[in-house]
Amino acid sequence: MNRSQANLLLLAVAVIWGSAFVAQAVGMAGVGPLTFTGMRFLLGSAIVLPLAWREWRRLSLRDARPRASDALGVSTLGVLLMLGAGLQQIGIASTTVTNAGFLTALYVPLVPLLAWLILRTRPHWSVWPTSLGCLAGTWLLSGAQEIDLMVGDLWVIASSIFWALHVLFVGRVAERIAAPFLVACGQFLVCGVISLLAAGLGETITLAGIRQAGLPIVYAGVFSVAIGLTAQVVGQRYAQAADAAIILS
Repeated sequence: MNRSQANLLLLAVAVIWGSAFVAQAVGMAGVGPLTFTGMRFLLGSAIVLPLAWREWRRLSLRDARPRASDALGVSTLGVLLMLGAGLQQIGIASTTVTNAGFLTALYVPLVPLLAWLILRTRPHWSVWPTSLGCLAGTWLLSGAQEIDLMVGDLWVIASSIFWALHVLFVGRVAERIAAPFLVACGQFLVCGVISLLAAGLGETITLAGIRQAGLPIVYAGVFSVAIGLTAQVVGQRYAQAADAAIILS
């Protein structure tokens, strides 16, 4: 896959993620935010598992199975994913979908900034005006010029930091392991388990609530997680993190 094909794949991911905001908001009627997050990511993990298992067998035959450091990298991605998705979901419970869409896009300028600060990778000069232009365009499209910050908006703003870190590192981990489905499945599993453990401590989980939120959970789990986030892992093996952030927004 070349860079242009990777960018097109990431553009398709952006379309899928945009539609998932509605499912995330509707699903909150039946379950808490961490329960919703945990269930959709575990569903996504289960869907990707057969492909991940095939990659694991292929790596085993070549005696190139991931090392402990690789497992740590995938687990770290899962934690970042849980913090980004979980905080975003908490915020969506008390803000609008359009506000959440715009405020999540704050990660766009954060990605090249964090790449510069953490990885000492100086982005091309064109990334800065493009990132700010992307953010301004998202602001206008979402109608956020009338935004009145609520508590939910602050949760979404916090989530953008972890989304930025995830976008920054997911491509590096996927490139090193060279098994995108294995990386995707592993991070989904870590995210889902931690989210449900946290939900068990602070949320009330009922069978009736799960049934009520069933369709949004399935939609978000299949399209946003299994298809969208897995395609992100594949695409970011061949795309620059700053480019990916701009396209994914």
